[in-house]
Amino acid sequence: MDALSAAPKGVVLTERQRIAWLRLIRSDNIGPATFRDLINHFGSAETALAALPELSARGGATRAVRIASEAEAHRELEVAHRFGARFVGIGEPDYPEALKQIDGAPPLLAVKGALTAAKRPAVGIVGSRNASIAGAKFAAMVARDCGRAGYTVVSGLARGIDTAAHRASLGTGTIAALAGGLDQPYPPENIGLLDEITGGNGLAVSEMPFGWEPRARDFPRRNRLIAGIALGLVVVEAAERSGSLITARLAGEFGRLVFAVPGSPLDPRCHGTNGLLKDGASIVTAPADVIEALAPVAQFDLFPSSLAEEPTRDHKTMIVPPGDSERARIIDALGPTPVEIDDVIRHTGLSASAVYLILLELDITGRLHRHQGGLVSLSN
Repeated sequence: MDALSAAPKGVVLTERQRIAWLRLIRSDNIGPATFRDLINHFGSAETALAALPELSARGGATRAVRIASEAEAHRELEVAHRFGARFVGIGEPDYPEALKQIDGAPPLLAVKGALTAAKRPAVGIVGSRNASIAGAKFAAMVARDCGRAGYTVVSGLARGIDTAAHRASLGTGTIAALAGGLDQPYPPENIGLLDEITGGNGLAVSEMPFGWEPRARDFPRRNRLIAGIALGLVVVEAAERSGSLITARLAGEFGRLVFAVPGSPLDPRCHGTNGLLKDGASIVTAPADVIEALAPVAQFDLFPSSLAEEPTRDHKTMIVPPGDSERARIIDALGPTPVEIDDVIRHTGLSASAVYLILLELDITGRLHRHQGGLVSLSN
């Protein structure tokens, strides 16, 4: 595991850049994918922030887009500082290596605890909240042995399997991915466990603002973090249509190894894991199954740094806003069915830069819907 265990490369943001990044990601209609396209197009968050009003107007907005102010960004940074946390940008050395490359990776992560936990290869362990004694014991065994083998264990701080995995890897290093802000952990009964994680060899991470109470729709985003940070995911006891299966699906989409622990067909908690095995997941009956399968993957630096700002590039002289006829051609080409952006470029015959800029205009005004795999469609 020499390559991923070594100090990662990256560019450290200045405080001015960090504030601009925080403002941009906290502004209306700016998700991770839109953020990345804006940085890639304009070169810096500051330039992108200055362009938002014009982009919004050209995209057909009926009211001014809300842009997070410097005062709001400073307040959130101050809250993080008082909480003992900080924000890490996607191109910085302390950002989890594997997470950088997933579709829609968070531009900024709020983190608290030992950053060394994010610099080692990770294995995810998730499963039923209503875990059996045997399931919790096996999850702990996998977590303990993976930790001893040099892996950080990542999970979601939930009851049951997550809790067992975190507790078993407190000594070697564990990452808790939260659905709400770092100051709003869920469930409340695991607040003490979270304190143990962040006060020792572990780390808590979240892409949500401080003060954000987790809602049901926030947990799939949390699951993306688990699947993205880990090189492989172990599912122990998961019912059908459970959050653990969402995490497994995401892990598969990200090219991660997916493992499942077989269980009794009479136990509803095992229906999901048995289904994963039928669909091709790797069977796990001992921790060595996971460690041996991940060893070849963890030997190589598969995840180079990405998304660095380019402050010296003169974007104002390079960007020519597309005209109304070009915008109309793209809108006519789009519809409710998701399509690849390359297909839009080929269909319209427009330059890639013009297509991406018009898509950004539509996105910022809420008229574009982004799908997994980089597909786009017009919003209803």
